[in-house]
Amino acid sequence: MASGPKKFYNYPEPQLAPERAYHNPPHPNPVLRGLPLTVAATIVASSGVLQNFFWGNAGFGSLRGLKELDDYEPRYDPTVIPIEDASAQDPPAAPTAVPAGRHGKGMYHSAADFHALYRSGKATPTDVAEALLPLIRRDASPPGAHSLAFLESKVELIRAAAEASTLRFEAGEPLGPLDGVPVAVKDEVELDGYGKSLGSNRDFSSERGGTSWCVARWAEAGAVVLGKLTMHELGLDTTNNNPVKGTPLNPHNPHYYTGGSSGGSAYAVAAGLLPIALGADGGGSIRIPAAYCGVFGLKPSHGRVSGLPSVGIASTTGVLGPLAGTMEDLELAYRVMAAPDPASPSSALFPVPRPLSAAHTKLLGIERTWFARADEPVKALCTSALQFLTSTRGYKAVDVAIPFLPEGQLAHAMTILAEIGNALHGDVTGLTAANKILLAVGSKTPAVDFLQAQRLRALLMRHLAALFRSHPGLILLTPTTPNAGWPIGSPGTDLKSGVSDGSMSVRSMEYVWLANFAGLPSLSVPAGYAAPTKGEGAVPVGLMGTAEWGAEEALLAWGRDGEAWLHDGLEGGARRPGTFVDVLGLVAA
Repeated sequence: MASGPKKFYNYPEPQLAPERAYHNPPHPNPVLRGLPLTVAATIVASSGVLQNFFWGNAGFGSLRGLKELDDYEPRYDPTVIPIEDASAQDPPAAPTAVPAGRHGKGMYHSAADFHALYRSGKATPTDVAEALLPLIRRDASPPGAHSLAFLESKVELIRAAAEASTLRFEAGEPLGPLDGVPVAVKDEVELDGYGKSLGSNRDFSSERGGTSWCVARWAEAGAVVLGKLTMHELGLDTTNNNPVKGTPLNPHNPHYYTGGSSGGSAYAVAAGLLPIALGADGGGSIRIPAAYCGVFGLKPSHGRVSGLPSVGIASTTGVLGPLAGTMEDLELAYRVMAAPDPASPSSALFPVPRPLSAAHTKLLGIERTWFARADEPVKALCTSALQFLTSTRGYKAVDVAIPFLPEGQLAHAMTILAEIGNALHGDVTGLTAANKILLAVGSKTPAVDFLQAQRLRALLMRHLAALFRSHPGLILLTPTTPNAGWPIGSPGTDLKSGVSDGSMSVRSMEYVWLANFAGLPSLSVPAGYAAPTKGEGAVPVGLMGTAEWGAEEALLAWGRDGEAWLHDGLEGGARRPGTFVDVLGLVAA
């Protein structure tokens, strides 16, 4: 049985791309930090000659030589929308009852656990908010122990939301499974009463004001929004290193980054502060930090989740989505936030999210050459997870071929840098040194090369459409990142002034970029833990599934099976970090 709807708006014409041998030569980039980084940023930002040199060194110009692209028209928008059968009835966007929480070693507290506590009368949403505020406020003296993950928390707004939820529980009338549950959002959306800086020293708040649609859906469902979370400045790298706003360290090992750019979101969930957080993903920015921090992260189909009135700075690659400590909560958060927005031309056309109502195909596609490029510890964990899925959860694995992967990653990078540079009108004033270099170089993309990138987008989307039509229900399986975390190179320097390591950035995005460029839904689940190369504390590793446009529910069902590997298959099972905050224990004591 196919895993998704058979009809779509804007579905690519299925056509296998020409065969092409996998060739991914390195494009070495110097690692810059400290004073050399500051000096380089000043020089590169003012020198067109150097900008052109680094642009060429990145390999961006190589797309001009791809004669295979001559047969493809450019595709600028990867939005593909499933058309629901007219006979289907839309259920509520969220479950009407709270499912029973699962307990065990390494398990995170879920929304269901919060509700069980509230219904027991042992604590209230107000108790939870008051327990968390001293931990997360950076305006307190001293700042909270976890305040580096939070940019701002408006105390009066938080208390008001928590008190309203408390009164509903006392009256026996909670709004639903999100009522009273603490959440927070990345500084990439609008939140009434807060500014928006995109992790920078600049103001990017919408003149229209208000709260982004997806966040408003959570708030209207009763969630208590604890404020804004840190991010990599402008979302322009995968570490979450932010010398402007502060860099939260990985809860599992403080010698490692959280990953980015939704690093504050991943930190808050991994540390146990919140069961759910909102992230944004233009090139793995939900899935990479989810993998590095050992939690779950979903990048929805392009255009499905509305962030209006926020306008994304990477409009054809970026989406909003949830991170959570359990699949149960990831599903809950997604189904609420993905309610169609009548004001959004794309979101309005998507069906209301609802669980699968029938058995579905369990088919995993493996691009062997691509998969094998992961580092050995990552490859070993992901291979073991794959064996678990095929031997105990009813999945079948098939080999698939996807040509033009290295070239596609270049095309994605070229596209997102051009989009963000355009959104800033070329103005890099006040940005960190590393981002001044990135945007100065990205701004050199000529129109002819940008068009070649969009031709390659069309080629890849049509090839993927052919795979999905040939293998209904297919989920592409890869590691989330080829590397087990990203150790902080020189903490004293890097955390103070930033770092530019283009080669490692590209390496970390080896698998994630495809879902952004092609508009596919993609989910990272924890696959296990690798020995660290620095410090104490094993480093989480992620496993990623990527599905057909609009097939989020099949992907979430796969995520449930991936969660089973973590708790029932992985030797030693799931692990919570040593810095884990037992919020329920704090308020129930």
